[in-house]
Amino acid sequence: MKIAVLGAGHVGPVIARLALAAGYPVAIAGSGDPSRIEMIIEFLAPGAKPLTASDAVADAGLVVLAIPWHRFGTLEPGMFAGKVVVDAMNHWPPASAPLGTSEEVARRLAGARVVKSLNHVAYQDMEPANGRAVGLAGDDPAAVDLVASFLERIGFDPVPVGPLAAGRLLEPGSPLFGVAAARPEIEKLAKEQS
Repeated sequence: MKIAVLGAGHVGPVIARLALAAGYPVAIAGSGDPSRIEMIIEFLAPGAKPLTASDAVADAGLVVLAIPWHRFGTLEPGMFAGKVVVDAMNHWPPASAPLGTSEEVARRLAGARVVKSLNHVAYQDMEPANGRAVGLAGDDPAAVDLVASFLERIGFDPVPVGPLAAGRLLEPGSPLFGVAAARPEIEKLAKEQS
């Protein structure tokens, strides 16, 4: 399965390195011409292929969104139709926001199968993964299973927390955000939220 990582900042290259080490072919896209990130990728994620976002997504079996939230609106929603998309982005909306971040992503990327994960772990704590527990939330069971398999293969312990709306448990301001929580703690919080 080919992995497309959108985002060449802090998080994207770490996820790309973990995926490459697990044997996945990886394409990575920044916000502009792929030639602008060639040297960064060569240094930070050797073996990943720098491509445009549309080319990376077209070939991918799994897409990881690791871009700044303010850039999300610049992506062409149609290219994600039918794709399994891991939303690893963070947004700090007002507490009264009607939807969680991933629910907004799913609404905009209609036709994509969105799963929230990896956003609640700081990039410097992702590598090595060392079996670290990570939550994931999604409405499509097959997509959740695919993402869980990917997370496990790159070294994490995936812990489903419920439907996409439960992804709020992984967002800024939640007790799991930025904390190295173990599986029992994530499961307990997920049960309390449901």
